[in-house]
Amino acid sequence: MKIFRFGLILIHLFIIVLLSGTVLNDYVSPAVFPYLNLLSLAFPMLMVLNVMLCFFWIILWKKRALFFLAVTLMMMMPIRRWVNWSSKSSEKPNLKVVTMNVKFCSFGKDEIDDYLKKTDADIILTQEARRGFEVPGYKHRISDLQIVALNSKTEVIKQEKLATFSNGNAFYADIKFEGKIIRIVNVYLNPFSFDKQMVKPVEDLQENKTKVKDIIKKLVPTFKIHQKEIVDIRKAIDHSPYPVILAGDFNSVPNSYEYYELGKGLTDAFVEVGRGSATSFHDYKFPIRIDYIFTSKEIKPISYRVDRSVKLSDHFPVIAEFKVD
Repeated sequence: MKIFRFGLILIHLFIIVLLSGTVLNDYVSPAVFPYLNLLSLAFPMLMVLNVMLCFFWIILWKKRALFFLAVTLMMMMPIRRWVNWSSKSSEKPNLKVVTMNVKFCSFGKDEIDDYLKKTDADIILTQEARRGFEVPGYKHRISDLQIVALNSKTEVIKQEKLATFSNGNAFYADIKFEGKIIRIVNVYLNPFSFDKQMVKPVEDLQENKTKVKDIIKKLVPTFKIHQKEIVDIRKAIDHSPYPVILAGDFNSVPNSYEYYELGKGLTDAFVEVGRGSATSFHDYKFPIRIDYIFTSKEIKPISYRVDRSVKLSDHFPVIAEFKVD
């Protein structure tokens, strides 16, 4: 029994080391060591195992439970990027933003139009949108780009296309809003383009090993492409003379290199005011959050939710409200 417990302690310590390793994504780029970014994908599973082992030590009434619980508490911020419990804000918002990957309208363009119109958002950002994507009733648009689009109730005074590598795309748009100018950055980082069968486990162990190798072969080059895309996107944020809203489909999870780099100097609206799970991609059973809204400090998040009441794409829409002073 002692040997069994000692083995569990070693396993638990190893899980803690892996969880802590996700923090290094803030400092180590995929060009230097791309495999570190794989830990961010495993974070939810590793955290579940960590919590289960913590309960196991508590049930056995072992002092080591205090150590593991203390370490877990130190990881509250990485956890909150996946699951959050913020209190509701009492302030009244004046800006509503929706971001949604519409999967090239394969679930029906009319249905998507009806839904987006009913949100009554001031700004609608879409990804995987075909060229010419327009939401009826919105006067100001950017719809001449492949993959990404914007529909706005207020005037767009400037726009510029940003990073394009392989299948990724992004742009920024400076819009007028209540006498101010806000820079909107709509992002669609290069997708991994996994076939569902590739990530579905089977009974054959050797086949699963082959699938894992194939997945890593897709992940690592894409991490490096993301790093290149982020350079242009960061320029649009860092050199902006106006407050920024960064949103879209990052094709990367919380605590990843992409999350840290794109979010630098900005506020993750979900961490600030979100409640429950931020999982936005529902095509796999594994929980994945890859859709985000970040803001400059001048734009205060008031509410944030992932609308799971509709399935008009393989992504749920993300709806957030803000107070712009």
